[in-house]
Amino acid sequence: MKTDFERLVESVRRASRVAVLTGAGISAESGIPTFRVAGGLWEGHRIQDVATPEAFARDPRRVWEFYEARRRGAAKASPNPGHVALAEMEDRFSEFLVATQNVDGLHRRAGSRKLVELHGSLARRRCPSCATCVEGLEPLETLPPPCECGGRFRPDIVWFGEILPAVAWSAAEEAARRSEVFLVVGTSAEVYPAAGLALIAADSGAKVFEINPEATSLSSLFAGAIREPAAIALPRLLGALIESST
Repeated sequence: MKTDFERLVESVRRASRVAVLTGAGISAESGIPTFRVAGGLWEGHRIQDVATPEAFARDPRRVWEFYEARRRGAAKASPNPGHVALAEMEDRFSEFLVATQNVDGLHRRAGSRKLVELHGSLARRRCPSCATCVEGLEPLETLPPPCECGGRFRPDIVWFGEILPAVAWSAAEEAARRSEVFLVVGTSAEVYPAAGLALIAADSGAKVFEINPEATSLSSLFAGAIREPAAIALPRLLGALIESST
């Protein structure tokens, strides 16, 4: 009887259209703290105090202090072998897309080009007044950072109570619908609408595989599960694809 990993390899080898959803688990392997809502706290902060439009309007400096700490942490982190493996996979298929819930930019730094960042990026800040967008993870000395128009920048992050960027969501949804194989990597499958991409893929006929050390609420709906960290399972998958093409 074939293992789930063997069935994953077999499915991916036969596929020409592959899509991937990644969550906090893959970045945790690079030292980025995972998202947790225990008692309404997020890394020691109440969500409503640091991750909502209302919080920014009420106390922009407090919000920026929280995000500046996260920005500096992301700048120090490095992509792990899981990020790198996904970047190296993308040219092996006629259609490939990574849709990530992460905002740390590690997929992009690993070399991923076929990528949508559903929840924004710590590397970007934008001015709500004039729509100017600035990119970079350099430390910010003035918080909140001022814009030349007289406004103030906010992190280019999708906060609670905001909708996902339409272009990013449309691309991710289309990739999920068209995929023959859909990978759910390092995500708790609890944050919607992003988690719904796996259901869209499954309903559209894709074989959905989960790569996560722990089971999630959607695990029973998938074709198989690889209970390994992404930094182990994804390089193994890439190695199997390389082996089969030589």
